[in-house]
Amino acid sequence: MENSFFVDSEHLSPEAIEKKHRLENDPSYRKNHMEYMPGMEIIDSDVCENVINHMNSYDYSVYTASDVRAALSHDTCTVEDFKALLSPAAEPFLEEMAQKARKETGKHFGNTVYLFTPLYIANYCENYCVYCGFNCYNHISRMKLSMEQIEKEMQVIADSGMEEILILTGESRSMSDIEYIGEACKLARKYFRMVGLEIYPVNTDEYKYLHECGADYVTVFQETYDADKYEQLHLMGHKRIWPYRFDAQERALRGGMRGVAFSALLGLSDFRKDALASALHVYYLQRKYPHAEMSLSCPRLRPIINNEKINPLDVHEKQLCQVICAYRIFLPFVGITVSSRESAAFRNGIVKIAATKVSAGVSTGIGDHESKYNGKESDDIRGDEQFEIDDNRSLDKMYKDIAEEGLQPVLNDYLYV
Repeated sequence: MENSFFVDSEHLSPEAIEKKHRLENDPSYRKNHMEYMPGMEIIDSDVCENVINHMNSYDYSVYTASDVRAALSHDTCTVEDFKALLSPAAEPFLEEMAQKARKETGKHFGNTVYLFTPLYIANYCENYCVYCGFNCYNHISRMKLSMEQIEKEMQVIADSGMEEILILTGESRSMSDIEYIGEACKLARKYFRMVGLEIYPVNTDEYKYLHECGADYVTVFQETYDADKYEQLHLMGHKRIWPYRFDAQERALRGGMRGVAFSALLGLSDFRKDALASALHVYYLQRKYPHAEMSLSCPRLRPIINNEKINPLDVHEKQLCQVICAYRIFLPFVGITVSSRESAAFRNGIVKIAATKVSAGVSTGIGDHESKYNGKESDDIRGDEQFEIDDNRSLDKMYKDIAEEGLQPVLNDYLYV
């Protein structure tokens, strides 16, 4: 995806357009994306080096059908086996991969599928990421929910039966500071048994504070593990600093979070290398923090407001299915989440094979659960969505569809005592 795919909004001021183009076209104007900004915590860890060494040396064109057959025959999937299963040589073996993945899923997760919903509480952002609807140069309706509004949204969601929530913000410390997010976590603990966060990366002490406020786990999208491509796509803001983002999950674990989730946004760069790096990020951190719960997501690019051209390039459903099956075979104990970015038909199929968690009743906008869940229009101005979703099913509909497939929908599997 070239940066030119991002369409200039006619609502941008001439000054904003000039700065935007300067950032896009003059790399010397952009801050070194590998250099930490003031206040960013640097931790001592070898995880990044291990992951990136594997990714950079990964030549998936060298793998053959024989390598794939060998990988599928092994009881334990090695890193080398995983590389073979991600390669183009594995595409003709997708049915065999699905069968093995399904067996591993049943062995470790039974027939359960976990359900959750996201709640976006703010969409202000200080980053310029060319593929994201929240980016600071995209002309959208911005909104930050008050605590009263957050609680109202949570009540609506909890009344639907949902027991796990994922709280999200745009990446703006000035508009969504740590104390604001912490207060949202405290509210969430009143209504939900499980509280996740998907926010801008923070330091260890801040993750500790958010955990004390009620957060159980943290999700961070690395977006792409290719640092050069990352530099081209993240032109401004704290998110531009690649290594600080990479270490976010480890800082969260050091801060006491019970679990962490990982993902690349498939379609930003070479999806096979990004899939390899995502899984190895989990693989190495799991060995370093064996007590922690870890999971993988596998989102593809989706269109955003003011840019219908954004798409996941060569990552079609067949390739996505291959990645998810390879994840399951390589990391049989790790949860795999498939979001509402994907179609209902795809999600119905993949939960029978490898995925263990799906979202339901989803809105990526700000402050619109009242209208979405109850059909009531809110008096408040709502904030625009981050991206378009493909599966609009409610919790009730998702629950019934999963049950009809012979699976067991689960709203919560964790109790505090």
